Amino acid sequence: MKSFNSRRGRAIVVAIAAGSLALTGCSENKGGSSDKDSKKDQKEAAVQSKAVTYGDAAASTGPAEEVAGAKSGGTIQVFQEAGLSHLDPGQIYVSDAGQVANLLFRGLTNFEEDGKGGVSVVGDLATDSGKSSDGGKTWTFTLKDGVKDENGKAITSADIRHTVERQYAEFIFDGPTYLQTWLSGAKYREALPDGGFGKKHLPDDVLETPDDKTVIFHFKTPQVDLPQTLAMPGYAVVPEETDTKAKYDKAPVSTGPYKISEYKVGKTLKLVKNENWDPKTDSVRHQYVDGFNFDFGVTESTQTSRLIADQGDSKDAIQLTGSVEATKIQDVISDAAVNKRTIKGYQPYVMVLNFNLDRVKNKKVRDAITYGLNSKSLIAGEGGAYGGDVAPNLFAPTLPGYEAKYDPYGRLKTPSGNIPKAKELLKDVPAAEKKLVFAYSNNEQGQKRKVAIEDALSKIGIDVVSKEVDAASYSEQVAKLDNPYDMYINGWGQDWPSPGTVVTPVYDGDQIADGSPNYSHINDPKVQALIKKALTQEPTEAAATWKEAHHYILEKVNSSAPLWYTKQFQLYGSNIGGARYSTESSYIDVTRLFLKS
Repeated sequence: MKSFNSRRGRAIVVAIAAGSLALTGCSENKGGSSDKDSKKDQKEAAVQSKAVTYGDAAASTGPAEEVAGAKSGGTIQVFQEAGLSHLDPGQIYVSDAGQVANLLFRGLTNFEEDGKGGVSVVGDLATDSGKSSDGGKTWTFTLKDGVKDENGKAITSADIRHTVERQYAEFIFDGPTYLQTWLSGAKYREALPDGGFGKKHLPDDVLETPDDKTVIFHFKTPQVDLPQTLAMPGYAVVPEETDTKAKYDKAPVSTGPYKISEYKVGKTLKLVKNENWDPKTDSVRHQYVDGFNFDFGVTESTQTSRLIADQGDSKDAIQLTGSVEATKIQDVISDAAVNKRTIKGYQPYVMVLNFNLDRVKNKKVRDAITYGLNSKSLIAGEGGAYGGDVAPNLFAPTLPGYEAKYDPYGRLKTPSGNIPKAKELLKDVPAAEKKLVFAYSNNEQGQKRKVAIEDALSKIGIDVVSKEVDAASYSEQVAKLDNPYDMYINGWGQDWPSPGTVVTPVYDGDQIADGSPNYSHINDPKVQALIKKALTQEPTEAAATWKEAHHYILEKVNSSAPLWYTKQFQLYGSNIGGARYSTESSYIDVTRLFLKS
């Protein structure tokens, strides 16, 4: 979803789409806006749940529409606290790497935005958003002329086949699995154990590449959401000739407007122009600046202080996925000149406390913790009403089917925790079951969460043993099946506005694996049956099934305690032009930035 150019061609509403994922974001607030403002924010968030459009060839033809006042030249400074966990497209499924991916990589399709909440899917490497036949079971894509990688090698259908097949390899464990499971089922790795690096490939009745320009996907069931899926960074092309397998994570090959000139993992990343990117083939991205210098290890408080001061290189700087540090929110909003340099938006993420069901097997304990959690203190650490709202359930306000009043644990009535109810549930629970290990990331956000969790749970009689985890690899560590933790905070947002992109990846027992976002390892027969039922229904019919699954997961299993819905509040330097909130990424839109001078 980038800058949608409504002048180009027709667009057809065909499916529900567009969203994103995050696992980051926490700060603190001494002041904020009112509950009335939060309700207004939630109504505005519903814009993100509307159907997207699929663009034709005209809508997919570059160059992208010019950004008003744009100039060329200069280097943008990027502040980020944690380092990137991955740069291999197949491993990208979190927001920070997703932001970088849109500068470096291209897939068959991409999202384009109109700046008003409207989103379309257009052809990126492909000439359009795809042509479906056979009732949505077959999808055909034709590659554009003139698309090359950073080495000047033309991208062909063989590269697309390779990109799909390498997703089956064991070394790819952190990325999305929609396409693989749609093509080959839940045990897709068994269909191609070596990921296509040997002599075996997916058969033509699954993936067909009849010539250098044509790619045809064959599914057993209709997959109307395929264009959105292929727009995810996790399905960006990896040229076959330069694929170094597991080593690719540290030195990927670019197909986008920028390429890597230097990468010191966890410290710095420098991007420069990719001379082999042709703007005439790209209807979404721009190449206004000469490059981007990423500086990792910069805390949110330091980011905010530098950007408020707006001196030197900070005038040319942005926050990547960080937010205005909570204690400094009033400094920002009370200064009109500084507040003018912010972007704000409602994100599609629900932050939850995941219970490792392999370890926390007593539902009374899980229920007691859910009642006892203090969402109010956690949200204070996010920036108050500027950072988030209390989450009564597992569906965000940006999702179709959101029920604002569905609150089985009384989170809205007792946002600071229902301590008597929690204690009552725990009164007969053995002490050993009340001693739980909580994993937190070793950054400013993680520290604040740790304090809030320890404070709330100690009041209900839970003995919390907190364990620090490296922030850059936090999501990877807690996603390991044999992780040594009982509880950990994660966030999940729709991959596009369909409840299926929340329920399936996070609560599907078939998705349990190292790196899977099924962080709680939930594997419930009824949930499995409801997922299978919903996936065979039309979206309007499926809505009731997804609702039933949501209620059952939250009330009967309780694998994840809802904490808060997230909002974005970012600051950028005074010399940054073209800044706006991206509905698709939920952060600053990096595809259209320039320096004013």
